[in-house]
Amino acid sequence: MLTESDLEINVLEFRQRSFAFDRLVTVDGEEYALFSRTETESESQFRPKLVHLHLVVPLAWVVLDTADDALRVARDGATAPPHLIETVLEVGAEPPQFTEQGIEWTRTSGPAGDHLYTPRERSAQLVSTEGRAALGV
Repeated sequence: MLTESDLEINVLEFRQRSFAFDRLVTVDGEEYALFSRTETESESQFRPKLVHLHLVVPLAWVVLDTADDALRVARDGATAPPHLIETVLEVGAEPPQFTEQGIEWTRTSGPAGDHLYTPRERSAQLVSTEGRAALGV
């Protein structure tokens, strides 16, 4: 298992984006790593808005890919998945449910341009009032 300092000095690759580590959070007795990223909504708009992306991953699923010096998400917590090169979609154009590295994910949009990515099987507990309070998002 990775240490907090491993998480702090590496970025996590997800949806062809780099996410920085924010903090560790415990929800319903399970430890999660919370990652964040801020980007502009669309450069083609006259006044693009800032979009805040938050990614919640069970800590046991985060692995260090030493070949690329990046963190990756792997359900088994051991095997770093291959680095994929795909077309990046604007967040608003992404479907709210998708599969990434064999794991089903849900994107929940909130007020003020924030989005929360959670594993679909844990989404109910993470996006609940208690889950969001624990996550601080």
